[in-house]
Amino acid sequence: MIGAINRYWRIIGTGVSFLTFGVGGLVLGAAVFPVLGLVVQEQERRQRVARAVIRSLFQIYIDLMRTLGVLRYEVVGLERLERQGLLIIANHPTLIDTVFLMAFVKNADCVVNSALWSNPFTRGTVRTAGWVRDDSGPEMLEACIRSLTAGGNLVIFPQGTRTSQASEIHLKRGAANIAVRGARNVTPVFIRCSPPTLMKGSKWWQVPKRRAEFTIEVGQDIEVGPFLARAGDETIIARQFNAHLEQYFSKEVGAHAVP
Repeated sequence: MIGAINRYWRIIGTGVSFLTFGVGGLVLGAAVFPVLGLVVQEQERRQRVARAVIRSLFQIYIDLMRTLGVLRYEVVGLERLERQGLLIIANHPTLIDTVFLMAFVKNADCVVNSALWSNPFTRGTVRTAGWVRDDSGPEMLEACIRSLTAGGNLVIFPQGTRTSQASEIHLKRGAANIAVRGARNVTPVFIRCSPPTLMKGSKWWQVPKRRAEFTIEVGQDIEVGPFLARAGDETIIARQFNAHLEQYFSKEVGAHAVP
């Protein structure tokens, strides 16, 4: 009986959390960021202020979810994110992975789906924050490298979509191309959730029998230098580095996979 009551409460808490997120996105896009655009004229400073606002609000948001009893979380290796110009790549098991990383990464940039630029809940946020639009081609790679050079911390989910923690890791080559062409090491982040929740294909009200436990672990940097030292075309080197990243993530994520 107590377990059933707890589960129903978490369904309510999850609904409240999603409603808060949607309303907050509208308020930011319709009121807060337009005012910010008028007050802060210089684009780079405006982006930094917008990212700081988003980071603070996302911290409040995940703490709201924790207070409501929807989830618990632990961050391991947070000090490794206290740097500038990081190329951060993470696996993508749940719907709120981006929220977690945006909450803990300073001056976070992000490669976002182009649909978010026209979504009324998100367009004001992604445009004011100056996040990189996910359009294939050299322009996107150049925008990512410029962001890193300017001191931004670029967050990428190279799987491209949410996947099961037990699934074999397959990474798109965008992050590897950025690392190779921009000569940037990769800071890996492993996101684990037990029991699984907010997976691809699941509904928000399909909460697990017990409260979800998130672990966000920041790993040691993966050096791109040994690959850059190899002779050959950048495209081939990026493919080799991407294969290395796939093996690394498959090993780390698979070792902690939830049955």
